[in-house]
Amino acid sequence: MSSPPPGPRTTSEFTLSVTHPAPPAVRVVRPAQPGRRGRAAARAGGLVAAALLLTAVVVLSIAVGAKSLPLTDVWHGLLDPDAAEYAVVHRMRLPRTLLGLLAGVALGVAGAVMQALTRNPLADPGLLGINAGASAAVATGAALVGVAGVGGQVWFALLGAATVTAAVYVVGGGRGATPARLALAGAAFNATLYSYVSAVMLFDTASLERLRFWTVGSLASAQPGTVATVAPFIAAGLLVALAAARPLNALALGDDSARALGARPALIRGAVIVAVTLLCGAATAGCGPIVFVGLLVPHLVRALTGPDLRWLLPYCAVLAPVLLLGADVLGRVLSRPGELQVGMVTAVLGGPLFLWLVLRGRVGRP
Repeated sequence: MSSPPPGPRTTSEFTLSVTHPAPPAVRVVRPAQPGRRGRAAARAGGLVAAALLLTAVVVLSIAVGAKSLPLTDVWHGLLDPDAAEYAVVHRMRLPRTLLGLLAGVALGVAGAVMQALTRNPLADPGLLGINAGASAAVATGAALVGVAGVGGQVWFALLGAATVTAAVYVVGGGRGATPARLALAGAAFNATLYSYVSAVMLFDTASLERLRFWTVGSLASAQPGTVATVAPFIAAGLLVALAAARPLNALALGDDSARALGARPALIRGAVIVAVTLLCGAATAGCGPIVFVGLLVPHLVRALTGPDLRWLLPYCAVLAPVLLLGADVLGRVLSRPGELQVGMVTAVLGGPLFLWLVLRGRVGRP
């Protein structure tokens, strides 16, 4: 049944349409937002620039020492076995630089994933007692069974790092851990274990002689065997950490949201603990406990990349060795003909830099 045709418009309807016309369409102009490709290109360009900076610091680390070498001599020492500088470069400078490179990567990435997992801006292998656990285990091995080489130290360090990582997580509250409780638990373990290390070295003069430079963090005793021993553990820990980057981004939204996005919170936490144990244990076994690298670098990098771990971790893996090797070069230059151990230099530089970040409000932001 068809509806009747519309009748003629009345005078009142005609008057209303004339006196109150329909409002014109309003066009909302939004400010142009940079596209994802533009942001990704900018971050990739920054990463390339950081890699070039790292290359320059690596060259500087090989060239600078108790006796500085011109770049031409460094080049000949790297490639020509008959060159006079070959032994110096390959037996001393190159292993030291490679160990600093590996340790920087390990500490920077470990600090970043720990801060992401615990949502604690103070999370750091040093502040949470993980380096102290590795150091205590190595000191125990040196005192009880005479462990001196890095081949034996690395296993004790891994065991100590894993034990303290699990202990801090449990004492801090497990799944219900808060940043404050984790920091307090880590500080308690840190103080206790370093006191234990000091006591062991005080009462065992042989351990003191073997570990006196190692306990403050040093690259001076690096050898080709040291690099070959710790490299597989650091490489494995780095691969696990990079694989956990995307799931950790989801976990930052909370466990329920992470599950909705397909992530498995328990598996993620376990993977991060494995990665931190491998990275911190191997780095500590190779060059001793070094502070502030894992704490400071993620905060500096986060200002460039934001909280996305897919970019944060590669940046930390490049810029943390810049800080560590730069501190090592500075320690060699300032105390010629001797040297300041790299752990002392990072502590002296890291404290003021971290306070500057705190005063600028960079630390503790979501």
